[in-house]
Amino acid sequence: MLNFEFYCPTRVFFGRDQHKRVGEIIKSYGFKKVLLHYGEGSIKKTGLYDEVVKALNDAGIDFVELGGARPNPVLGLVRKGIEICRKENVDLVLAVGGGSAIDSGKAIAVGAANDCDPWLFFMKKREPERALPVGTILTLAATGSETSASAVITNEELKLKRGYNSDFHRPLFSILNPELTYTVSPYQTACGIVDIIMHTAERYLTQKGEAEVTDRIAEAVLKSTINAGRKALKNPRDYKARATLMWAGSISHNGLTGLGRDFFMVSHQIEHEISGMFEEVAHGAGLAVVFPAWMKYAYKYNIPRFCQYAVRVWNCEMDYANPENTAIAGIEATEKFFREIGMPTTMKELNINVTDENIEEMAEKCTNYGERTLPGYIEYGKKEIIDILKLCM
Repeated sequence: MLNFEFYCPTRVFFGRDQHKRVGEIIKSYGFKKVLLHYGEGSIKKTGLYDEVVKALNDAGIDFVELGGARPNPVLGLVRKGIEICRKENVDLVLAVGGGSAIDSGKAIAVGAANDCDPWLFFMKKREPERALPVGTILTLAATGSETSASAVITNEELKLKRGYNSDFHRPLFSILNPELTYTVSPYQTACGIVDIIMHTAERYLTQKGEAEVTDRIAEAVLKSTINAGRKALKNPRDYKARATLMWAGSISHNGLTGLGRDFFMVSHQIEHEISGMFEEVAHGAGLAVVFPAWMKYAYKYNIPRFCQYAVRVWNCEMDYANPENTAIAGIEATEKFFREIGMPTTMKELNINVTDENIEEMAEKCTNYGERTLPGYIEYGKKEIIDILKLCM
């Protein structure tokens, strides 16, 4: 087991009706003025907006609001939120929604507290010195952003999607009520299932570090997500299944499932280039295409690890005479499950027209135009990324 540091200070309020406590929670911290940040209007259709506003008013919390966070949240809206926070002397950003609203809220919080363009943080050219506190009310089990130190933003002008990790913008508190996910569409539910699996599996399928406890935690998250995902898609109002997905999403990306291992999320990095270039591609759907392709490319560099994944997660039989068969069976089981829940597994199924020129451009962007390679079983440069993207076709 490699040395590690684990820190997850987000206070979680989990369960039915917990969102109605948001006013009293904010008041208990002493905050006076909030930026209420949300998406493109679904919280108003479901009535959640009215409940949040009532809770804030009842607690005497002043607020301004900014809607419009969309899937693959954009830098332009972040900059608008920063201006509002500075002008209105906001002291807390409250993001209500899924990972997109939360990531956008995080970027606003860190940008408002530092005297520079927030894009510099995402390009790794500056480090923040502080951030406004962030609180969240989660409405979609997927990204784990509600307890993670990460945020992903798209620069819509450059067509670049980049992530940035900082404990400065890790949420101070997060409210998780599984009932708020009942109205999530089957497609977005499935996208979330894939994202949860990916946040766990990309930490699991690593070369360095032996961590049996971490392995077993990751396997439990994976198997629970697969099982609950099937149930939630069959019955969207299955509280137990929705609760399992919501908590699995938080655990999958708060650092717990990678402790004692050295990992790098290669599939995530490659997918960011797809949804950065084609904003209509949902992140989870893009991952469902990239991850099987990456596994087909990478498994031969660590067949025993892929065999363990196949046996423990997908209940494949171990072929001791030819372990490669078992590794491949695990890859096929993953791809089959993605199809079962209605996810695409090829670029064609994403309904985007990808050319050879697009693939080369995505590979160039993924390497920061030759400035980096992606670490993993091998070093992934432009050629390797192109090979994986072609396997996605």
